[in-house]
Amino acid sequence: MVLPAEKVAQMKRMIDTAEHVLVICHLHPDGDAIGSLTAVGQTLAQLGKPFTLACDDPAPEKYRYLSLVNEMVTVTDQQVAYDLLITVDCGDKERLGQVYSKLPKPKPPIINIDHHISNTEFGKVNIVLADTTSTTEILAVLLPELGATITAEMAMSLMTGLVTDTLCFRVSSVNSHTMKVASELMDAGADLPSIVMQALILRPYADLQLWRVGLNKMKLEEGVSWTSISLDDRYDLGNNRGSVDGLGNFIADVNEAAMSAIFTERDNDRIVVGFRSRLPYDVAELAVSFGGGGHRLASGCTVIGALEEVEFQVIRRAKEMMAQQRALSSEQ
Repeated sequence: MVLPAEKVAQMKRMIDTAEHVLVICHLHPDGDAIGSLTAVGQTLAQLGKPFTLACDDPAPEKYRYLSLVNEMVTVTDQQVAYDLLITVDCGDKERLGQVYSKLPKPKPPIINIDHHISNTEFGKVNIVLADTTSTTEILAVLLPELGATITAEMAMSLMTGLVTDTLCFRVSSVNSHTMKVASELMDAGADLPSIVMQALILRPYADLQLWRVGLNKMKLEEGVSWTSISLDDRYDLGNNRGSVDGLGNFIADVNEAAMSAIFTERDNDRIVVGFRSRLPYDVAELAVSFGGGGHRLASGCTVIGALEEVEFQVIRRAKEMMAQQRALSSEQ
């Protein structure tokens, strides 16, 4: 991995002169978002910079083993004058949520660190490397350039992002550099077996209750598998607060499917959609068409509307795009 030296130098100058840094990750944070957020926080602590870690949604319980997770806030202190914003693992400003939108104007300059191919490069400084597996893979190289020492706790944060975004090194973007970074993080103190167990394997019973509902409602047509979880489904399970995280990967592994979608209904007619795919199919393009973004093989969006109508529109578009991408692939 080659970092853009001029941008790294500019980032370092911005951090050096900042008096209070706000660090934000995307809505509904995953392991890469939480790992990146906490690793940047630990770096700022080493550099002696006051900072706040924020996200509209709290960290999933399974990441509670990471340093600084308990210091994350969902609402920022309006009395604090943030003079620098660092965003991690986020492709556009919309995905920063109200934590960003409610900041008083003029908003602080942004350093944008990400690996999503759909990133809109919305920062004053953009370190966006779309050929990497995760934002934490970038940070593992970048943070020492800023003067940080990779401690055991920081290595745990960085390895968490690496493990979760690669499904434990199983995705096609994993290469020798990824494995080199993982090896160095283990040397620094990252406990790989523990991270895999906590972040990928163990699940609350509430999650499996939702999975059961989703699997019972699963459909498969023209290479697309999908299911939905409604607010009524949660109510029927006693206001279930479980997560469907991982269900999309599970139903994408059906032999007859190359693309999957999970529709999760939330308050105010918001439908959160998570996409997964296998090569040569690209779900980032699909997510972007509905105002979202992500990676080629894993992406998402939020659509306003009734669950059944959103499901119909998105699946119809998914089938169309699969056919287009299949035809294009056969021509190459």
